[in-house]
Amino acid sequence: MSAFATAAELTTDLEQGLTEEEAAARLAKFGPNELQKESGLTVWQKLVAQLKDFLILLLLVAAAVSLLLGESSDAIVIFLVVLINTVLGVLQELKAEKALAALASLSAPTAKVLRSGQTREVAAGQLVPGDLILLNAGDFIPADSRLVVAENLQVNESALTGESVPVEKDADYTAEETIPVAEQKNMVFKGTMVTFGRGRALVTGTGMETELGRIAGLLQTGAQEKTPLQKRLDSFGKQIGLLAIVLCLFIFLFGLLRGHRFNEMFFVAVSLAVAAIPEGLPAMITIVLALGVQRMATQKAIIRRLPAVETLGSATVICSDKTGTLTQNTMTVRQIVTGAGNYRVTGAGLEAVGTFERAGEKVDVKKEPLLTLLLKTGALCNDAEFRPEEGKLIGDPTEGALIVAAAKAGMTREELQAVYPRLQEYPFDSVRKRMSTVHQGNLTPLLGASGGGGAKGEEEGGEGEANQRWLLTKGAPDLVLEKCKWWLNGEGRQELTPARKAELLQLNHQMASEALRVLAFACRPNLPAGPLPVGEAENELTFLGFMGMIDPPRPEAKAAIRQCQQAGIGVKMITGDHPDTARAIAQQLELADLDAPVLTGVELEAMAGEELAEQVGRTRVFARVSPEHKVRIVEALKQKGAIVAMTGDGVNDAPALKKADIGAAMGQTGTDVAKEAADMVLVDDNFATIVRAVQEGRVIFANIKKAVYFLLSCNLGEIITIFVAIVLGWPVPLIPLQILWVNLITDSLPALALGVEPPEGEIMKRPPLHPEEGLFGRKVRLSLGVFGGFVALLTLVAFRWGLRETVRKGVTMAFATLGLCQLVHAYNFRSLQEPLWRRRRVPNKKLLYSTIGSAFLHLLVFFTPWFRRIFHVQSLPLNDWLLIGELALAPLFLGEVWKTVVKEGFETL
Repeated sequence: MSAFATAAELTTDLEQGLTEEEAAARLAKFGPNELQKESGLTVWQKLVAQLKDFLILLLLVAAAVSLLLGESSDAIVIFLVVLINTVLGVLQELKAEKALAALASLSAPTAKVLRSGQTREVAAGQLVPGDLILLNAGDFIPADSRLVVAENLQVNESALTGESVPVEKDADYTAEETIPVAEQKNMVFKGTMVTFGRGRALVTGTGMETELGRIAGLLQTGAQEKTPLQKRLDSFGKQIGLLAIVLCLFIFLFGLLRGHRFNEMFFVAVSLAVAAIPEGLPAMITIVLALGVQRMATQKAIIRRLPAVETLGSATVICSDKTGTLTQNTMTVRQIVTGAGNYRVTGAGLEAVGTFERAGEKVDVKKEPLLTLLLKTGALCNDAEFRPEEGKLIGDPTEGALIVAAAKAGMTREELQAVYPRLQEYPFDSVRKRMSTVHQGNLTPLLGASGGGGAKGEEEGGEGEANQRWLLTKGAPDLVLEKCKWWLNGEGRQELTPARKAELLQLNHQMASEALRVLAFACRPNLPAGPLPVGEAENELTFLGFMGMIDPPRPEAKAAIRQCQQAGIGVKMITGDHPDTARAIAQQLELADLDAPVLTGVELEAMAGEELAEQVGRTRVFARVSPEHKVRIVEALKQKGAIVAMTGDGVNDAPALKKADIGAAMGQTGTDVAKEAADMVLVDDNFATIVRAVQEGRVIFANIKKAVYFLLSCNLGEIITIFVAIVLGWPVPLIPLQILWVNLITDSLPALALGVEPPEGEIMKRPPLHPEEGLFGRKVRLSLGVFGGFVALLTLVAFRWGLRETVRKGVTMAFATLGLCQLVHAYNFRSLQEPLWRRRRVPNKKLLYSTIGSAFLHLLVFFTPWFRRIFHVQSLPLNDWLLIGELALAPLFLGEVWKTVVKEGFETL
């Protein structure tokens, strides 16, 4: 629709705007200009979610059974375990939400609007369809709007489309058919920013009826998937539950057949159930994850959902947006071509520090007159502003890159403007694709008053040339060259022959093929006085050279990608940019070579099913993709069994951030929508933080496995102890309360310390754990069986020793031996490959303190009369304690022998 048709449709006066009354009525009808957020879970809902864990449910059932049997002390302890686990999980979620809320900020809090013919500044949330908004450079677009006036208007839509170069807008443009957002030149969109020019636009959509709102709506349709660890532990918990049920039923029936009383066997079955369930496991995992979250927060990564911390450790693919994540989101001049040669420019995009090199040699810009003139032209024919002390750029990013390039040579736009004041401007337009400005003064002696070159021109150049008028032009190379009659080299001005022009166009093509955005520069000295028509002024120009610029990769991104590749993690770059640009950036990052295939959004749309999954799996670089394409890429990778992490900062990243196994949004440049969708927020916007998070996730998961293996070997020892005693017709060696005490005191505290074990080996040079691989491989099961059987054997030896006198003494010795055996046994799990003497070089003081503390508490039971009554044990003489000590140390020797004989007793962590 045309602007007038749009105004008629919205019943808006293009000169006066809406009245306040009409605006209020429409606000009541359409609602505020705000994005709807998914209603967060209440504290009670969070508590219920924590209680849905299968192991937690098993513990609650065990507590209920204990109450029915009159064992209230057992039930109280179990309920305390559940309470600690639940509270820790909820507190961490609330803490993460609070940290994220501190990062949140509104993109466009206010807007300039024309109402009743008066310009007013209103809250962006108060805008309604039909409002007439005013736009200037630096403004955020507060709502989707149809342009009415666009004067040299350019908008940075990278947050929405991924395109890093600002889009030129045209209020007179009308599309013949439905076209993508990136090509709608007559529209501006909520959440984007004006970089150049000014405009006036009619609001057509607010809140959820904007493109931004549409993407936010996509987020709300995606269900939150469980993390790999949650899936494994759910499976493990169900297996443990089934094992407990089968064992209890078998032992119960076996005992009845052997002539035991019903109540006695029911009591034994409950003992087995308690032994089978690792009561400390949920709390241990929650605490280990929470401690990992705290460590990651100090490394600039905020985890929003606690279980997601380990998902990065299992990640097999990282899908990363290019703009602002792998690149700096700052256009930077990298190559300059003049008649004196080619120059390479170094330095960051927003720092006035850098060097100019020719043929690998650093050059002094002051001794390079052609280079100096080109840099002056780029800085003077320019409307951007660079504030180096703030590292801030105001205006068009491309123009900003030219100013920064001049600043690296010691020339500021303000100083140049003072020496060469601007007299006139011929603004850029989409037809000419050029911008020209007129300045007073003599920019170089190479072009004297007569227009001659070389030394002669310099001699003729005198004081009288201070009032000389110069036309400076920049723009698209082909359209600038067509206006040039001359070109400049070290000897002065030369005629631009067709052959030389063809050489320059070929050079431009070569630079563009390297994904550089190329601008051409020209000048006209001795411009006649008086305001001239643009067609007459931009004529017989002298070509000065090219500047090629690019949004460069982040310095740390290359090393981070290399580390991911060493860790067996695939990295895929997904962007809305041109394929050539994407390929060039990928080549600079060593992500792909220049011959690597680039898959575009159009090609993705033509694929489905297995073909899509195969192509996505093989391709590393994706270009010209929409938000829907990104979601399809993630889905295709997950279809092939990958665990996918997605990093990004723009609105266009948000649906894929939520669909991925873990999404990581940028904290500084990331949009609010992206942060809401993500599992993790990177405070420093640093891609390298992802790698540190991957390492932390791997360490956490490896330590959780160590702790789980330790707990299970202990629980297996308890099960075998009771099972063998019943089969042999012996009395029950352990009562439920004793088993619960061992599981919570001598098992859980060392397991928690194992959960913070320092990393071993080069963990980032090992492949990630396969998504379909369970916690227990064949070698792991064998090792756990050996350790569990040995612990049971030692416990039964102690039980039989005490049973020679009384059952109570046998139970006492079995209980004491089991607890101390497990404390010593914990040290076998510091490393599942290295011998303990080698692991001593990396101390774990927390494990030392936890075993000493647990041993103290365990021994307290036997030396305190009150505890002895509760736990149904008796005091023991010294010789019995010496035997218990010898039995307790035995697992350590077995562990060392096992690691030596079976060097790969455990799967690589």
